[in-house]
Amino acid sequence: MIERYVFLRLKPEHATEQSRTDVRARAAALAQVPGVLALTIGEPADQSARGAWDLSLIARFDSLAAVERYLEHPAHAAYFDAFLASRAAVIKAWNFEV
Repeated sequence: MIERYVFLRLKPEHATEQSRTDVRARAAALAQVPGVLALTIGEPADQSARGAWDLSLIARFDSLAAVERYLEHPAHAAYFDAFLASRAAVIKAWNFEV
C-alpha cells in the first residue's frame, strides 16, 4: 500500500479562507480518479504547521504503478497544473509504503 503525502503553501494572495475552501473542494474530486483508494484533505493542526503549510492531501493507492497512473490522469493535471499551480507558492509531495 502506498500513501502519497502532498503539502501545499498558497501564495499570499490566495491564502484566504475562501481560497482554501476552493482548493479543498476541487481536491475532493481527485478521490474519483481510478486507482485512488482513499483521499484525506487536512489543515494544519498546530502553530508550527500553520507557519509552513496551508493544506495537506493524503491519497492512498495499492501500488506505485497506480500512483503513476494517477499523476498522468487528466483530472490530476486539471487540478494541479491548470488550477493549483497558479495559486501555490510551494507544493511538496512524497510517497510512502505503509
